[in-house]
Order: sequence, then structure tokens, then C-alpha cells
Amino acid sequence: MPKQEKTNVMRTLERLKIPYQEHFYGGTGAISGVEVAAVLGEDPARTFKTLVTVGKSKTHYVFMVPVAEELDLKKAAAAVGEKAIEMIKSKELLPLTGYIHGGCSPIGMKKQFRTVIHETAPGFDTILFSGGKIGCQVECSLEGLRKAVPVETADVIVR
Repeated sequence: MPKQEKTNVMRTLERLKIPYQEHFYGGTGAISGVEVAAVLGEDPARTFKTLVTVGKSKTHYVFMVPVAEELDLKKAAAAVGEKAIEMIKSKELLPLTGYIHGGCSPIGMKKQFRTVIHETAPGFDTILFSGGKIGCQVECSLEGLRKAVPVETADVIVR
């Protein structure tokens, strides 16, 4: 496999001396988070997708949920004290975060948004999330992620 270029996410983790492991899956055809977890041979319960939302107050929030799960917008709104919350439109993602759909990471966004990860995350030694581009995931501990980005936990998935 050719040497992969470091992403801003990896550079940030290295600068903060946070141990991580990179996982590349480019060229596999994996698109959904569940497919990515399968290609990497990882548990979809500890593989998280990064979702960007906007509240009724026009404040943006980031939610990280296991790839096989769906964000519960009512629970998400309650977790951040909003009346209502909705997903941002795909075309708003790049200008807002600097990331494209499928390559959005909680680390290295243009602006730091309040970030909430599903309450199951602390149950894993390490979690996987986007490395900042399609075809790349990074794996680190939740504590490591918290050194890079302030992250809260809450039950934010559809049951």
C-alpha cells in the first residue's frame, strides 16, 4: 500500500502527543459507516460517525454516534438544551467545518463546536472516527479524543 498522507487530524493528535492508530480503507468501495467498520474488521459499536447539526438558536453542534445507529434529534436537542435540532444541509458542511460529507472529523474543524458522543463510548478502550478524509479512520481512546476536543457524553440515539 502506498504511503498515505497525514491528515490534519493526525497532525493534531501528534502535536498533542495523543497516541492513535490510522486505518486506511480507500479503494474498497466502503461508503457507509457500517461498510467501513466491516472492511476494517472493526465493531460498528465502537466506530463512530460525526454528524453536524444546527439548533433552533442557530448554534451548531457535533454529535458522534455509532455507525449503525441513528441520531435521535429530540434526545440530541435535550442533551444540548435546545428546543429543536436538525441536520445541516450537505452543501453547508464544507464551508462550516472544512470537511466534506464522509470525511468529517470532530478534530480540526474550522471552528470548535460543542461535541457530544453517545454514552456507550466510555465502554471501549479505543474508538474509531473519521481521520478527516474519505478512506481514513483514526483510532484512539476517548480520553485522547477529549484532549483534542472537549466531548460530553449523552444518550443521543434512536431506540
